[in-house]
Amino acid sequence: MPGLLRGIARTAVVAGTATAVSNRVSRRQAERWQQQGRDPSGEQAPVEQESAPRYQEPPPPPQPDMVQQLKDLAELKDQGILTEEEFAAQKARILDNA
Repeated sequence: MPGLLRGIARTAVVAGTATAVSNRVSRRQAERWQQQGRDPSGEQAPVEQESAPRYQEPPPPPQPDMVQQLKDLAELKDQGILTEEEFAAQKARILDNA
């Protein structure tokens, strides 16, 4: 009989320890979720407007300088890299985008 009581006591201690550890982990996880703005059920909790970081659209990239593009294009034509037809097509593209 003492062996049986010892086994039952050991099982009770192990189960109690496991329950305590599990509860502590659950509490810690809930605290982390709360800090991240979620409720423990995993859904997004409502966040106050003042504390919520707002997404800002990045500014549009600067438009390339049309005059500089035309100068670069003319330089390529003068160097013989572009033909007259290629120069005219690229020039029309630059002027259409303006």
